[in-house]
Amino acid sequence: MELESRVFFQMMFFLNLSAFGRCTGISFVDSTMVPVCHNLRRYANKVFKGMATDGKGTMGWCHGFKLHLVCNDRGEIITFCFTGANVDDRDPKVWAVLAKNLYGKLFADRGYISPRLFDMLFEDGIHLVTGIRTNMKNRLMPMWDKVMLRRRCIIETINDMLKNTAQLVHSRHRSVNNFIMNMVAALAAYCFFDNKPKALDGYYIEDTKQLMMF
Repeated sequence: MELESRVFFQMMFFLNLSAFGRCTGISFVDSTMVPVCHNLRRYANKVFKGMATDGKGTMGWCHGFKLHLVCNDRGEIITFCFTGANVDDRDPKVWAVLAKNLYGKLFADRGYISPRLFDMLFEDGIHLVTGIRTNMKNRLMPMWDKVMLRRRCIIETINDMLKNTAQLVHSRHRSVNNFIMNMVAALAAYCFFDNKPKALDGYYIEDTKQLMMF
């Protein structure tokens, strides 16, 4: 760990230039909580005092940070953003980082529904595709978008591999530098995994017109 901190900038350059994937016109976005300690010990935690925040995700409350990820249809990480746990997924500052190298269609869950975010991304050539909430009116959607929206589990699989295989989350951090280096090392380790999930594995698109239109 002591040697890793000395090559932090070199590793970041390596990730952006060689390890991370490139946008293919089909992208998936999601965020995951990165807790730094158990919720019962959040007031006693001194390492991240004044930095870690309380936020609520799909798995409940968390004291720590949030990792925003964007991947392509081949399961390659395109870019990421690291924020406090209480930062909204639709925050413009987050998308100022995530949307730099994106184009085409971006598939997300219902937590990203926002007319303001849709318009902002559309002006940059990015079409945000999400599902609808139960209290919203139904709307027509191309068959291709429906198929790819169901394959959004690819980004959730990446989050699971980062946490359970690359050991992104643990409560043994003794410094902020150690925590950041561990996160970057986990992202770098995932880039060399051979079993990356792919969006169209096992899918056969019968309607070729939809594919050609896309």
